Amino acid sequence: MTGMTSTARPFLNRRLAEFGTTVFAEMSALALRTGSINLGQGFPDTDGPEEVREAAVRALRDGRGNQYPPGPGVPELRTAIAEHQHRRYGLTFDPDTEVLVTAGATEAIAATLLALLEPGDEVVALEPYYDSYAACIAMAGAARVPVTLRSDPEQARFRLDLDELRDAVTDRTRLLLINTPHNPTGTVLTREELTAVAELAVERDLLVVTDEVYEHLVFDEAEHVPLATLPGMRERTVTIGSAGKTFSFTGWKVGWVTGAPGLVAAVRSAKQFLTYVASGPFQYAVAEALRLPDSYFADFRADMLAKRDLLAAGLERAGFKVFRPAGTYFITTDIRPLGESDGLAFCRALPERCGVVAIPNAVFYDHREQGAPFVRFAFCKRTGVLEEAASRLRTLAA
Repeated sequence: MTGMTSTARPFLNRRLAEFGTTVFAEMSALALRTGSINLGQGFPDTDGPEEVREAAVRALRDGRGNQYPPGPGVPELRTAIAEHQHRRYGLTFDPDTEVLVTAGATEAIAATLLALLEPGDEVVALEPYYDSYAACIAMAGAARVPVTLRSDPEQARFRLDLDELRDAVTDRTRLLLINTPHNPTGTVLTREELTAVAELAVERDLLVVTDEVYEHLVFDEAEHVPLATLPGMRERTVTIGSAGKTFSFTGWKVGWVTGAPGLVAAVRSAKQFLTYVASGPFQYAVAEALRLPDSYFADFRADMLAKRDLLAAGLERAGFKVFRPAGTYFITTDIRPLGESDGLAFCRALPERCGVVAIPNAVFYDHREQGAPFVRFAFCKRTGVLEEAASRLRTLAA
């Protein structure tokens, strides 16, 4: 009996044809093969608070979450998320109708875009962007319209051109996809920039999906302003959060969505046919984590700030132009001062040259040429690892 293999057309559908193995998989495999320090993929190399880990163990032993949890998430976590949003930002959400727990922020993004988009809709997104944005827009049958964050070497940051954002909106635009603090550039959109985004959304009657997973990692004078706090935005904004970045348990995959009841109900309709539920015992632990004292969040931020400055100084000594981030745990660098211009080729060669792995920013762009000279390094690693990485990178300047 012959198999069912077809050679008439590729197996992967056209919507996903441009998406192959992610650059994170390629670079992580390269790190393993060469024994390099992996500053590419954004995960910590130490666990988060011991009391949070013990809360997960306690939930397992007590039989909480070992079977399917409720579809919207366990009540304890939904309540803790609502309390967190109110305590930090003055936002009030009903845990039963305005909070949804997801399998990490990645599922939250997927479920939200699948729920809210029709084929042919346009999504305006800030470029460069987290790679799942493009894939999820494609799966929804929509079209992405990138607005490029422009590098400002004088200020050592990337800026949003508000005129370009306004020009990108057409009659087919359904929603704006905003990420602040922004991965990979480390930009934190200012209150003035976000006010302009909000005014545009209200004027053109757009939905907004805002990815705020790095909300607790803002540095120096930067301020995280949730878009939902601005006039006219609560009823049209889906806010995405995550425990992984804040508590250093990325493998637990606990994320969430907050928003008006109709929006959350729509996202829940899509989410139930993705994972349905996930991370049962870990949901109870994250509920406890969100109630940690303010000192935890301050200490976490201070630790990451010290690591940012350590790696940034090492990259500068190695000859990179460094865009010191105002948020996240990533540093974007310009490789042109090193006499290089192709970030992908540079990152593929870097492990053999000095035993360090990074990510080429070009993979986060539709306009690849805009991102070609930029390379991203993660600093959510142990201090000794960052010191060794900086020492190895210094050989580039020799």
